[in-house]
Amino acid sequence: MLQLEAEGRLSIEDTVEKWLPGALDVNGYDGKKITIRQLLSNTSGLFITGLAPELSERYATRATFAEHRFDSWTVDELLALTVSQPPIHEPGTAFAYSNGGFYLAGMIIEKVTGNTYAEEVARTIAEPLGLTHTYVRPADETGYPEPHPRAYSSLFLKDGVDPADVTAGNWESMFEEPGLPLLDTTEYNSSWAWSVGNVISPTSEMIKVCDAFVSGSLLPEAQHRAMWSLVSTEGAHWMPHASYGLGVFELDPAVTGGHTLRGLGGSMQGSHFAVVGTPDGEQTIALHTNVEFRTWQVLFRPLEAQFGLPAVPGV
Repeated sequence: MLQLEAEGRLSIEDTVEKWLPGALDVNGYDGKKITIRQLLSNTSGLFITGLAPELSERYATRATFAEHRFDSWTVDELLALTVSQPPIHEPGTAFAYSNGGFYLAGMIIEKVTGNTYAEEVARTIAEPLGLTHTYVRPADETGYPEPHPRAYSSLFLKDGVDPADVTAGNWESMFEEPGLPLLDTTEYNSSWAWSVGNVISPTSEMIKVCDAFVSGSLLPEAQHRAMWSLVSTEGAHWMPHASYGLGVFELDPAVTGGHTLRGLGGSMQGSHFAVVGTPDGEQTIALHTNVEFRTWQVLFRPLEAQFGLPAVPGV
């Protein structure tokens, strides 16, 4: 998106209404008040799409996951998911991580360019950085190029829990107790993630992506500054001790011993990934687990070891 701005094809201050007229005319949203910048910084006011009952009902329990693991989602279905519940705050007033903002961004990219989101990721990121094994996963793909690890999950709701009752504040108590057998989730259709980050890549190439994003070597200076215009995530039930830019995060210097540490990451069934580096590109650390996110210790303990950080409080 920032590369398209650098090419003069859009502005991140453009509204959603400009590019997707009428797309947000439902459930109290107003596309004339929400900008591309707010979509990318998760300050749009969109509800937390990952908690939508329409999504969690398909994957929330072991039984429903088995039934729906090969479901393919269309862009129209993802748009419907994005606006299926009302806003949680006014645009620009707070941070709340919402996959729906990235769905809308993907739709705008396709509208502006006439290309698919996957083609634009290849043109603006993979090809300039020489990434030969990084691509957006096609909607009908359910496996991975060899070699790859098996993926496993035990992050399922307890029997009898209604997904509609799960909130950002109570979700941990709703899940199965630890110690149950892992479910192999390797063969799985992840098209629900689409432009949220449904990307196949080895850690070696994601290190190159992080270095480019953090150092500014990929984008012009104005767009690089925009990427790292940070908002607070305090109170948002998200990563502790972090601020958020446009699809990226920066750790609080108060807990990093004064180091500037920036990165990106994500998690889905059977996979958790993060990569963090210094702006000079001299130190970057990437991690991938073949289970989904469970604790921030998986990220912060290696950072403490690599960068000599003090133990991060509350992690």
